[in-house]
Amino acid sequence: MIFSNLEINKDEAIYLQIEKHILDGINKGELKKNSKLPSTREVSKLLNISRNSVISAYEELESKGIITTKRGIGTFVSIEGETESYEYTVDFTSKLNEYAYTLRKLDIIKSELPYKKGMISFKSISPESDLFNLDDFKRSLLDAWNFEESNLLNYGYAKGYKPLIDYFFDYMKDKRVKVNNKDILITNGFTEAFDIIIGSLTKPGDVILCEKPTHNTALKIMKSYGLKIIQIDMDKEGLNLEQLNKNLRDCVPKFGYLIPSYNNPTGIVTKTERRKEIYKLFRKYSVPIIEDGFNEELLYSSSPIEPIASLCGDGNGVIYIGSLSKILFPGLRIGWIFADEKLIDILESVKRGKTIHSSFLDQSAFYYYLKSGAFNRYVKNVRKYYRDKYNLVMNMINKYIPYEYVTGEGGLHIFIKLKNNINSRKLLDLCYNDGVIFMPGDIFYEDQNHGLDTFRIGFGRVSDEDIVKGIKIIGDNLKLLGT
Repeated sequence: MIFSNLEINKDEAIYLQIEKHILDGINKGELKKNSKLPSTREVSKLLNISRNSVISAYEELESKGIITTKRGIGTFVSIEGETESYEYTVDFTSKLNEYAYTLRKLDIIKSELPYKKGMISFKSISPESDLFNLDDFKRSLLDAWNFEESNLLNYGYAKGYKPLIDYFFDYMKDKRVKVNNKDILITNGFTEAFDIIIGSLTKPGDVILCEKPTHNTALKIMKSYGLKIIQIDMDKEGLNLEQLNKNLRDCVPKFGYLIPSYNNPTGIVTKTERRKEIYKLFRKYSVPIIEDGFNEELLYSSSPIEPIASLCGDGNGVIYIGSLSKILFPGLRIGWIFADEKLIDILESVKRGKTIHSSFLDQSAFYYYLKSGAFNRYVKNVRKYYRDKYNLVMNMINKYIPYEYVTGEGGLHIFIKLKNNINSRKLLDLCYNDGVIFMPGDIFYEDQNHGLDTFRIGFGRVSDEDIVKGIKIIGDNLKLLGT
């Protein structure tokens, strides 16, 4: 209470002391504009003084426009006090560590050409939100609330929501992955999962083998931790086995990071036999694998191929990162790490130290959505939708774009290598002026002097009309560059 520290002295009129005390409180910022003052009766009782003195002080302040009395409601401060400030400027950019500097430097949202309203954007590989079965999700939210009630809004557990963990165990079993001596940690999508793993199991200078090209976010995280990245060439079957064997033998890698299904950005699905050969080579040289289970559900031409983790049996040499975000509800940011139970015990503590836990509300709602069978119905419905878009994109590319090769067997993107070493960034500049944007390929390479003649087309959220129009614009600009 504003008057609890006021000591009345006998040398000055009491009403003046009260007036000065209120003014002092306003100037110090203790009384903000619209703050309610205690009633005159409350003040007189607290200070053991005549109520008339308090009334006089309030009337004087009101006459000066400093306070306002609202009949039947109370008395309120009418003005803002003067805020004292003492300028203090720091050049924080000079204090950045290598971790922050690297992440800022590699932040493509800030460094690449931005989307502008009305553009045809092939940048994103997000799903089409209009396809989300929202009624099913609304019901799942209500189911979660009915079961958990206020628990949903309290702290959860670092490891994750137990029913959702159990669901993902069954999900892994359906992929013929053995779960003996394994455990699961729920994360805020792939990015946090990968960051936790890399941050916990590597040190600067460690070697990581990965595909060439690979996921830009993974590259960014690995570089931020000071890792040495060696990329292995790919063909349409998967990693080049000869290169892989040589680097496993000679470079003493700490891990391999692989996206065997719908490699981002190429869309290549590593074939079953090649997966076995890749796994055997990593096993031969005792190098663990971090497997990115990216978009495994969106294979158009056949059933999804079993993950490399399924080859590990009861062993623990594969850490699997799962996420459904590129298929459904990316805004929920739900992913998981499936790995050796002793490792998960450590990573759980790391997760707790970083973010305490992922949203209990999101996890619970997502669990009831998955449990209801809505996800399986959704995938069946969207496969045809995305397959038709994929076929349209390929038809337009074959019609308008001279290419050396195109890769992509499903998912929400394809990857193009241009003929005649045409620089895709020069192409992008021309297309940008014509209202079309795409993702240049060099960002998916450790050395961005590579992939300059490649680019990625994401089509999940692009209308058929814009696909036709946008790819024709790309083709027209390619002609201007000499193809």
